[in-house]
Amino acid sequence: MTAPLHGVKVVDLATLFAGPLAAAFLGDFGADVVKVEHPAKPDPARGHGPAKYGVGLWWKVLGRNKRTVTANLSDPDGAAVLRRLLADADVLVENFRPGTLERWGLGPAELHAVNPRLVVARISGFGQVGPYARRPGFGTLAEAMSGFAAATGEPDGPPTLPPFGLADSVAALATAYAVMLALRSRDVSGTGQVVDLAIIEPIMAMLGPQITWYDQLGYVQPRLGNRSNNNAPRNTYQCADGRWVAVSTSAQSIAERVMALVGRPELVAEPWFATGSGRAAHADELDAAVGSWVAQRDRDEVVAAFEEAQAAVAPVYDVRDILADPQYAALGTVRTVPDEELGAVRMQNVPFRLSETPGEIRHAGRRHGQDTDAVLASLGYSPDEVAALRTRGAI
Repeated sequence: MTAPLHGVKVVDLATLFAGPLAAAFLGDFGADVVKVEHPAKPDPARGHGPAKYGVGLWWKVLGRNKRTVTANLSDPDGAAVLRRLLADADVLVENFRPGTLERWGLGPAELHAVNPRLVVARISGFGQVGPYARRPGFGTLAEAMSGFAAATGEPDGPPTLPPFGLADSVAALATAYAVMLALRSRDVSGTGQVVDLAIIEPIMAMLGPQITWYDQLGYVQPRLGNRSNNNAPRNTYQCADGRWVAVSTSAQSIAERVMALVGRPELVAEPWFATGSGRAAHADELDAAVGSWVAQRDRDEVVAAFEEAQAAVAPVYDVRDILADPQYAALGTVRTVPDEELGAVRMQNVPFRLSETPGEIRHAGRRHGQDTDAVLASLGYSPDEVAALRTRGAI
C-alpha cells in the first residue's frame, strides 16, 4: 500500500530533538524528509550520548528515514539552495531562535512568496511572541516551567527532572499533529500557514487539570512520589529478588482484588475504601499491606499471582527487559534497521500501527551531508556549481 504521506516533502532545519523527532515521525509514514545541516556544524544530536566507532547512536534514531544535505543558511548562496529546495516542498520544520530566519531573509513571508502552499512549523522554547521569545529554550526548561518538575519527586525531596528528553518528545508529537492539521487545512484553502509551537505548552497540556484545579479551588498539586491523590494502593514495590513492580488500582474492582490477593480482604469493608480519594488518604496502610506481601516473593511470582487474580501490575523494566519481553515482540515495538555505518541497529519502531498503511523505518540516520550532491543535482545544480558552492563554504 502507498504510505499515507507519500508525496509529501519535508525540509528539516531543526536541531536537538523536538524538531528532528517531529520530522522523523512524518518520515515514518512516507514523507520525503530532507535534513539540512550547517556544513561545519552538524546537528549536535549527532554527538549526544554513547557512540560506536565514533558514530553517535542517538542520531541513528533521530535521523531515520531522512536524506542529509548541508547548507550554510547565513550565506546568500546557501540561503538560495534552501529557497530552491522549498520551492516544491510541503513542510518546513525549524527551531532557530525567533528572528534568526528573518535576519537571513528566510522568514515565513519570504518563504511563502516562493511557495504559498508551504507549512512552516516553528518550534521554540517559548514561542514566537512574548517577553521570553528570544531566550534560549530547551526541553529541560519546559519541564521546569510547565509544572512537571514541581509535581514530580518525593514529598520531602527536590523537584525532579526526567533523565531523557520528555518535553522535547511531547513537543515532537504535538508538532507532527499540528503539521497534519495545517496540511489538511491547505487541502481546503490551497495555502500554507505557520505553526507556532512553544515547547513549554504541549507538556503542560499533558499534566491534567492542574490549572482548572487551581482556578476553581486554589489547589496546587504537591509532590507525592509514586503515590496518587486519586487512588491507592498506587506505588512501586520491591520484590524478594531485588526487582520492582508497579501496582495501579484506578478501578475500585481492581483495588478489591489486590487486597484479597495480599491477604487483607477486611480492608475492603472499611467505609473509606469505597472511593479512590478515601483509599489515597490511607495509603500508608495499603502500601504496607501490598509492600509486605510483595517483599516475600520474587518478581515473576508476583506478576503471575496478580495476573491470575486479574489485578493490575507491571514489572519495572530497564532496556534489557524490554528487549526480552514477549508483548513487545508481538507488537513489533523494536525494529532492526539497516544502516550503512553499523550494519544494523535496533531501535523503537513507529509508535502505533495502521491496519492498511503502516509506518516503516526504512533506514537509520545517515552521514552528515551524505545526500548533498544528489539532492542539489535534482534541483538543477550542475556538478561544477556544487563544487563551487562547496569551495565557498555555502554547502
